[in-house]
Formats: sequence, C-alpha cells, structure tokens
Amino acid sequence: MDETLELANYLPFSFKTPKEQEYFYFLWEAFATNYTHGNYQFAFLAYHMLTMSLVYSKIWQIKQTHEEDFKKAMVGFNKDTEKELLGATSPFTFWQVNESNVLRFLKLIGCDNEQIGRYTALVKDRNNTAHPNGNIFFSTQAALDKRIGEIQHVVNEIQTHSRPVIEHCYRNFLVGSADPEEREYPDAGDQIREVLIHGNYLSQRDLDICMALDIESLQDQPNIAHLQELHRTLCETYGSDAESSTHERISYNEPSVAVVNAEQPR
Repeated sequence: MDETLELANYLPFSFKTPKEQEYFYFLWEAFATNYTHGNYQFAFLAYHMLTMSLVYSKIWQIKQTHEEDFKKAMVGFNKDTEKELLGATSPFTFWQVNESNVLRFLKLIGCDNEQIGRYTALVKDRNNTAHPNGNIFFSTQAALDKRIGEIQHVVNEIQTHSRPVIEHCYRNFLVGSADPEEREYPDAGDQIREVLIHGNYLSQRDLDICMALDIESLQDQPNIAHLQELHRTLCETYGSDAESSTHERISYNEPSVAVVNAEQPR
C-alpha cells in the first residue's frame, strides 16, 4: 500500500554504519513478513518501531542544529541521562528515554500539546499490543491499514514542523563545506553523503527541502562557486529519480520478505 512505502521517504536515506542499515532492513522485513501472512498485530509493532526511529532522527536533527535549545529542553532529566543524550553519537540513544517523554522534544519545532498528545496515543497503542492482555487489536488488514494512515498523517505533520530545522541545517552545511581544502571530504558527493546525510540522518523528504532552498540567498558567501557545486551535486544525485529509488529499495516480494537494494554505507 502507498502509505506503507511512503514511510521509507521519511526515514534516513542511508546510514553511516552497516549495523544501523541492517537494523532498518530487519524492521522492514519483519513488517512485510507479518503483514503478508496476516499477523497484523506484529506487523504494527515493527511499523511502530520504524516510526519511532523516524522520530528519533528528527530529534537528532534538532540536537545537531539547535543544541542550546535542546539543552534547555532537558529540564527534569537526571544528570546521567542529560550527559548521555548530549554526548550521543546517533539518534538511537534516545531509546533510553521513555517514549512519551522523548516526544516532548518535538515542542522545540512547534508541535503543541494537542499534537504531542495524539503522538503519545500511538505509543499507548503500541504498549497495548505488546502486552499479553488477551486482546488482538489488529486482526484485519483494514484495521492495520487505517492505523498506518493515521501514523502517516502524524509523520507528515512532524515533517512540516521540521522544515525550518532542515533549512537551517542545510545552510550551515553549505557555508561550512564551501571550501574544498578545509572541509572533511574534497569530493562534493562524499561531503554531502557523509557530513550532510549521514551526519544529520536526513531522509528523502528532508533532501527535498534542501533542494528547494533558494541558493541565491547565499550569494554573498565566500567560495560561492564551490557552494553552488555542492547544491548542484545534491540536486543531481538525490533529485527526481531518488524517490522511486527509495521505493525500489524496500519492496514486497513473496514469500513476504522486504527486498532491499539500498546504497551500502561507506
């Protein structure tokens, strides 16, 4: 179904470690296998884990781009948790925080209490399905498809709120990477993949925001020609064909496995 595949466009485009890539492959395969075999309750659990991984990526982007605001939002956390989150090297560190609490970081991108409440309700649904309470909450494909549609609405909403963060992140990247002799990788493609995409766990939808940036607004920056080269390389590499490529990476084939042909991390 379209909503299922669409989630892939909101998850990180590629990963900096094979272990992280393998983890996402595993979740997609778990979802596809259970969905195809009619085990909809377990399919929901895998889909929810993918969705929360997306949320963690969004919070990671906030941390990377607005670290001072992120620090201020940790009022109430104990010192050990605060230290661990500030020193985190990937979004997966956030699993150690109660999911209902970690969702409140989304207030930093303008999500209000009503929205956070709806997002938290999805966590409660997951908790209900994951406990041996004698109930099968998703016994039909229609029931699961309805919930997936609701999740996709939440994902779209969070992505809309994330736009200013992504734009800020991309501007910082362009300005900081404009000099080929000073940046981490002389090659524009390598710099984009490793520093922009992997460093910020950007998704295809995030890259769409980057590509829509008005590059003319940076005309007064030094090394403008190299800056423009970075933007051109991004558009050529991750433009219109990339979304179909994302769907090709995660497809459903009998006997119900997720077939993934993703770019391997370097």
